[in-house]
Amino acid sequence: MAQTLAQKILQAHTDQRIEHDGQIVRCRVSLVLANDITAPLAVKSFKGMGAAQVFDKDKIAFVMDHFTPQKDIDSANQVMVSRKFAEEQHLTHYYEGGNCGVEHALLPEMGLVGPGDVVIGADSHTCTYGGLGAFATGMGSTDIAGGMALGETWFKVPPTIRVNYTGTMPKNLRAKDLILMLIGKIGVDGALYRALEFGGSVIDELDVEGRLTMANMAIEAGGKVGLFPVDEKTRAYCAAHGRPNVSLLAADEGASYERVVEFDVTNAEPVVACPHLPGNIKPVSAVGELPIQQVVIGSCTNGRISDMRDAASVLRGRTVNPKVRCIVLPATPSIWKQCLAEGLFEVFTDAGCIVGPPTCGPCLGGHMGILGDGERAVATTNRNFRGRMGSLDSEVYLASPLVAAASAIAGTIVGPDQI
Repeated sequence: MAQTLAQKILQAHTDQRIEHDGQIVRCRVSLVLANDITAPLAVKSFKGMGAAQVFDKDKIAFVMDHFTPQKDIDSANQVMVSRKFAEEQHLTHYYEGGNCGVEHALLPEMGLVGPGDVVIGADSHTCTYGGLGAFATGMGSTDIAGGMALGETWFKVPPTIRVNYTGTMPKNLRAKDLILMLIGKIGVDGALYRALEFGGSVIDELDVEGRLTMANMAIEAGGKVGLFPVDEKTRAYCAAHGRPNVSLLAADEGASYERVVEFDVTNAEPVVACPHLPGNIKPVSAVGELPIQQVVIGSCTNGRISDMRDAASVLRGRTVNPKVRCIVLPATPSIWKQCLAEGLFEVFTDAGCIVGPPTCGPCLGGHMGILGDGERAVATTNRNFRGRMGSLDSEVYLASPLVAAASAIAGTIVGPDQI
């Protein structure tokens, strides 16, 4: 039968013949991932099930990115549990210190995930790697423990929703806007246990960093995975990051989709996800003059070098509003060094921004930017649930780095054309 991207990738990792959506299949995994919050739970389950050895020390990655550098005793102990297990199992890919970055930016950059892979991670935004054409999804720590021990797991083959973006991309529209537009249209459960397969002329022209941003937020629509075809852009990215000679990969002509969603972006303007759901979308011009106290530019969604350059293009020669703290967090050490080499840190600090290390930090209300009662933030992160960044009485608005940087300058939520 003609297969979707999800079906094709799973078929390559199972000995069973995939015949229909909803079928249960056992698949070999390419990589298993956990972080400083979820790894200790996975380690406990791993030992509790009587496992002695991971299936492959080269195919397990532990990335200490959520609360590091460790913010308190509890987070330090979490990291100690993870580090000890990594040492006992001789894991090749353990990242904690100066080599550590935000996991979903770090692993693609290092070539540890790529086209056609099946990746499971104890983090919901593992779906990021679909930007490279990998079937990548988040799971609970117990399932991750099983994956670490066995090197395989089971999936229910997801139905696929095809999403096409066409038209001409306006100059201030970014991948973040594209994915927020989709979530706003179908809702936060509109793709529940579905594969989102992205295509259309706009996607053909979109760079790989933008694709990773969109795949990252597939889970915010309930998606099991967010998948992009592997084209020449993907191949060039992979070759530059240690994965040469990858094969092209696309859905078969005539593949069957549960639903097709279409967007013509020609006249679209940047959007903002208002509290307290990623699907509560408004055009930035319709948000109104809401004063803000914080801006966060970074995370596994928008902490890549293209995001840093976008923010710098707005902040250059301008000053952050004195009532706003603007926090900039490049997602990996490599991106941090690239920002330094390009003079972006000078742009940020001259504008009055706070530049920090590669860390998840404020995205999950961890550290380095917690919101107090009644405070309002614009963030390039992926979630704005009540209390996500701190106080239950705070508010988080999700936006692209262009909108976030413009808002930092204005002190209210605006687009780059409004400053």
